[in-house]
Amino acid sequence: MPLDKSIAGAALAVAGPIQAWNGRAYITGSGTITAGESTAQVTLPYRGTMHVCASSTVKLATDSGAAAGEVPGLLVALDRGAVEMSFAASNVRAQNADTLLTPYFRILIGGPSAVDLSVRMGDGGDTCVDNAGANAPYVVVTSVFEGGLYRVQPGQRVMFVHGSLQKVVDQEKEPCGCPPAPKSGANEFPLAQSEGLAPKSPPAAEANTTAGTGGAATTLVYKSSQPAPQSVAIPQPPAAGPASPVANGGKKKPGFFRRVGRFFKRIFGAEG
Repeated sequence: MPLDKSIAGAALAVAGPIQAWNGRAYITGSGTITAGESTAQVTLPYRGTMHVCASSTVKLATDSGAAAGEVPGLLVALDRGAVEMSFAASNVRAQNADTLLTPYFRILIGGPSAVDLSVRMGDGGDTCVDNAGANAPYVVVTSVFEGGLYRVQPGQRVMFVHGSLQKVVDQEKEPCGCPPAPKSGANEFPLAQSEGLAPKSPPAAEANTTAGTGGAATTLVYKSSQPAPQSVAIPQPPAAGPASPVANGGKKKPGFFRRVGRFFKRIFGAEG
């Protein structure tokens, strides 16, 4: 998986025995992957891909007891968040089946078949499982605490409310996997923004451009659909020179104001 943020699908952190090369990490044993603000993409050699959704953490391990020539089963432990798995399942034998563990459930993925499985954990143990595809394998969910099992049919999306097999929404409407990737310049947190938890970002056409090299500056936002702003002349003070006499309907005020007027006339050389 990529670690360099300049590479799409980079993970925030990777723990365990790894080898790093060219901005990517290669897990050589059991490891932990944590995604940051965006989805991290994990390549499963000879199998497929797995997406660790934003702010999610998974632990990965393979079955070291698999016989020679058999594809070892993959064990995925999801601590929080959501994960999407799209890969070829391992052998049909139960001991080699791929398994996803959550704090509430053990999810067994049968094979061999093409797997397109999404799992999301919500508040209070709510767990969404989406076994997409008409030819998807049967997915068996067993409870860690209650016992019993639930078989998620191919093409079925279910919600286990509060981590219980006794409270099941068998046709869940909300998606179980990662949210769609935001478009360039789009708001990455629409839900937080709608709840007033995040400031609204300016549209791409209104992106601010900071002049100079300083860390902060006041900027001008210009829309290409609007006419170009016109230059404005800054008024300048008049050049020093003779002052014009004050007009007052052709008559000069008598008394004090007349004496003041004569004083300024003498100073600036104006004619009476």
